[in-house]
Amino acid sequence: MGLSLKKSLGQHFLRDENISRKIVDALKERKFSKLLEVGPGAGALTKYLMTWQDIEFKAVELDQEKIDHILASMPLMQGKMIHGDFLRIEKPFSGQFTIVGNFPYNISTQILFRIIDWRENVELMIGMFQKEVAQRAAAREGNKTYGVLSVLVQAFFHVEFLFEVPPSAFMPPPKVQSAVIRLIPRHSVLPYRSERDFFTLVKMAFNQRRKTLRNAVRPLFAPEVLSDSVFDKRAEQLSVEYFAQLTHQMNRNNDNK
Repeated sequence: MGLSLKKSLGQHFLRDENISRKIVDALKERKFSKLLEVGPGAGALTKYLMTWQDIEFKAVELDQEKIDHILASMPLMQGKMIHGDFLRIEKPFSGQFTIVGNFPYNISTQILFRIIDWRENVELMIGMFQKEVAQRAAAREGNKTYGVLSVLVQAFFHVEFLFEVPPSAFMPPPKVQSAVIRLIPRHSVLPYRSERDFFTLVKMAFNQRRKTLRNAVRPLFAPEVLSDSVFDKRAEQLSVEYFAQLTHQMNRNNDNK
């Protein structure tokens, strides 16, 4: 296609049509009216998405060369491209919308946190990530990959690990395995005391994950609370729901530092 690859943007073009169709089919399983594609690149998914009826579709791309290519090869995309960084743009729609993308692996964790920031509006997300990141997002307590990312994503979304994608599906092939996950908003809000308390507790607990909770989060709780046997456990042994419950026992004078 005569397009250059920018390593700084983590670009790998998806070239396997079967994978593109599987992602599109996964999108079709739920109804929505507004769709944002993140990082369309050479347009492997775009060419399927832009023709959907009754869908308001936009795509955000940082690389001007890729925008020019899409506009030249896909006239239907006129007026639907946003030139910008997904991590910095304003919300592209009002109300609820769906997000899809073959996400740059160098910012994949940041993308998930951006989606958390937009959770009031994101009704569905289907995305391709480095397999390791996808596994961390979907991991449950007791799993060695369970950590801050797992807890914070699952606090707001149900995470489904859909399928793996081999390096051969891309041009050039990345040095890592890939996987596609789906995020669907939780129906009920976790019973934490405050979102700030919850984030503080989770990050501190996993910051020293080899230690018991008692030693890892000692500044956040009174000594009599820390005597509970739950603090004998390590962070990866606690469910998302249990972290939320613990926030109600945190000190109220620590200012959530």
